[in-house]
Amino acid sequence: VHRLRSVDNLFVVVQEFKDYQFKENKEDALKDLEDLVKKLPWTNPLKVWELNNSLKKKKTKRKKHNLQSTASKEKLNEDGEEEKTDQKDASKQLQDCAQNAADTESASGQETERAEGGLPQNGDDDDDDDNEQSDAKDELRASSGSETKAEDGKKGEEDAKVLKFRVTCNRAGDKHSFTSNDAARDFGGAVQEHFQWKADMTNFDVEVLLNIHNNEVVVGIALTEESLHRRNITHFGPTTLRSTLAYGMLRLCDPQPTDIIIDPMCGTGAIPIEGASEWPSCYHIAGDNNPQAVKRAANNICSLLKKNENKESSTSLGVPLDIIQWDICNLPLRTGSVDIIVTDMPFGKRIGSKKKNWDLYPACLMEMGRICRPGTGRAVLLTQDKKCFAKALSRMGHIWRKGQTVWVNVGGLHAAVYLLKRT
Repeated sequence: VHRLRSVDNLFVVVQEFKDYQFKENKEDALKDLEDLVKKLPWTNPLKVWELNNSLKKKKTKRKKHNLQSTASKEKLNEDGEEEKTDQKDASKQLQDCAQNAADTESASGQETERAEGGLPQNGDDDDDDDNEQSDAKDELRASSGSETKAEDGKKGEEDAKVLKFRVTCNRAGDKHSFTSNDAARDFGGAVQEHFQWKADMTNFDVEVLLNIHNNEVVVGIALTEESLHRRNITHFGPTTLRSTLAYGMLRLCDPQPTDIIIDPMCGTGAIPIEGASEWPSCYHIAGDNNPQAVKRAANNICSLLKKNENKESSTSLGVPLDIIQWDICNLPLRTGSVDIIVTDMPFGKRIGSKKKNWDLYPACLMEMGRICRPGTGRAVLLTQDKKCFAKALSRMGHIWRKGQTVWVNVGGLHAAVYLLKRT
């Protein structure tokens, strides 16, 4: 689930209410939310949260260290001279494997965790799964005692190693008598009483989500610490596109192996980088007229190469992606040589201006039409300047035929993704 490409955040649902009746009066409505905490089925969602955490733990470099340094100590017992180099190599290896740890199969993960002393309590090798869960429980309850209690799932005992938590409330709709802050505060108070957890807004272990949309209420526990859309970009520009949105745009044009895909206004390279990592059998070309953007995109590509390098023990797998500085109205590409064009056009807000777009958009569409392969070529273009785009497109009917339009929210702006087919 963590590898889904079009998802920003993940959470496990504790319970959802399709039609929750809020009381008119603010105090009563909030009291109901407080009372709700006791009635919710927390046990299984918390198990999922624990399992998620046990998978996350492997990423930390610190724990890996013990594992490898013991290995290097053993070596050095045999021959004392190699001590230093071993330690150095070990620490380099650790960094590599720490980054890669997320991808290791769960089986080996369980072994390493046990070796690191992550799962000491009942070290039977046979029933791996049970161990992982009950140990996670034990960690959660720490000293709160015996296995039987844990099995009863007495929620009051949930915790002696006190967990820190926060409640985040997202509320939409105009019929509520309370604000999202009110709801988060009162619901959070009840959660604190119920589990005896400690509230901490910044350094929390558990994030409880309370999503209220008109009469729909969903209570969940967050499984992602930061949004998954930040996955490939290390150098951000003023208008860097979310990787999740870039993935959706690429999906729209259904890339086939050997397709040549270009992003002529790539900015920091979010679209081509997502493309190169998800569609490696295509060839991706990124270009922009701004040298600063080209530099940032190149840095982002380098980070991607480094990430790939770790997986295959320092032999770098190249990525099918190149970045060039060019002028959108005069592309250094042969006529009809490109299969797919995917780009995020300047909205005319942070970059460019609405006025400039009136000249830029028709010129872009014209040049894109020239390089795009007639008959099979397609373009997916994102813009918020819909009026200007529609006008430019109406003049280009002989080159581009409009397929579907998908409405998207880009940082609060109502934008459109247009799928165009080359005539």
